[in-house]
Amino acid sequence: EVQLVESGGGLVQPGGSLRLSCAASGFTFSNDFMVWVRQAPGKGLEWVSSINTSGGMTNYAGSVKGRFTVSRDNSKNMMYLQMNSLKPEDTAVYYCNKVPYPVGWGQGTQVTVSS
Repeated sequence: EVQLVESGGGLVQPGGSLRLSCAASGFTFSNDFMVWVRQAPGKGLEWVSSINTSGGMTNYAGSVKGRFTVSRDNSKNMMYLQMNSLKPEDTAVYYCNKVPYPVGWGQGTQVTVSS
């Protein structure tokens, strides 16, 4: 069964940090590009970051560039998103998936940035 499980979210003050994790199973993780996307309250999905199969190539949305870092550990079928200097506008549910052929979405992990 293909499964994606996001974790690591929480409530953090502006300027704080969180590290999100994405656990993948049911497919050959090391063969797929992966992405992080987010959905803020009342808004659509927003692409956040991408990473290639080896982890050697990454891309970021302008709104998070310089603050977020994506990485992966193919030996553990895991992807991570280190989020620093968090802002209230980063508040959203964060999801991971593979591209270009995504599978069913996980439950996501809620990130709330508020004082």
